[in-house]
Amino acid sequence: MIKAIAIDDEPPALEILENYCQRSGQVSLMKVFTSTTKALDYLANFPVDLVLLDIQMPTINGMEFAKRIQENTMVIFTTSFTEYAVESYNQNAVDYLLKPYSYDRFQQAIHKAVIMHQYNIQQKHHPFLVLRQDYSLVRIPFSDIIFIEGFDNYLKVHTTTQMPLLSRITMKAIQEKLPEKEFIRVHRSFIVAMDKIESVRNKLITMGKAEIPLGPSHEKAFYSRFNAVKNS
Repeated sequence: MIKAIAIDDEPPALEILENYCQRSGQVSLMKVFTSTTKALDYLANFPVDLVLLDIQMPTINGMEFAKRIQENTMVIFTTSFTEYAVESYNQNAVDYLLKPYSYDRFQQAIHKAVIMHQYNIQQKHHPFLVLRQDYSLVRIPFSDIIFIEGFDNYLKVHTTTQMPLLSRITMKAIQEKLPEKEFIRVHRSFIVAMDKIESVRNKLITMGKAEIPLGPSHEKAFYSRFNAVKNS
């Protein structure tokens, strides 16, 4: 069962969502909101798996709201406007429901969310990373990853076994998916695998042919971890 909240400034739209969630049997709708500000306050204390989110909202619109919540929280946009569809893809939205939408269309979106939720759970128990590439999911063993390079809202995963893989995801989001003991962020644009480090000199981390810069804000934490591994 997916835990969710719904946000819309129109009460009739929330009533439809409540009805659809109850019918689906796959969504536990914890609370509904007509205010994005109150919804943010709620999520700070009670995280959920999914947000059903209208875009045209007072104070904080849906797109801005999606940027402020935890990056592992799924979002399904519900709106009367078609012009936000491309931007919703950039936000890694699960789906984009155009009002008025039928129950069947709603259920299609929930099915996508269920699949994504299952992958997220599996990642916590299996030694691989699952990333979305274009319209498919790619599985990468943690042991194959050398380092990860970030570029705004997408990143490049460098591995020992294949060409670098590109995926639209932020550094913060992927860091939450990686085992903390095996990977460390060393720069605003780089995460490295501890066991793939060959040497560190003049604030440059050598990994094969690559030289990764060590950022000032990450230096203390990195050397603490690196020296502990080296001396163990």
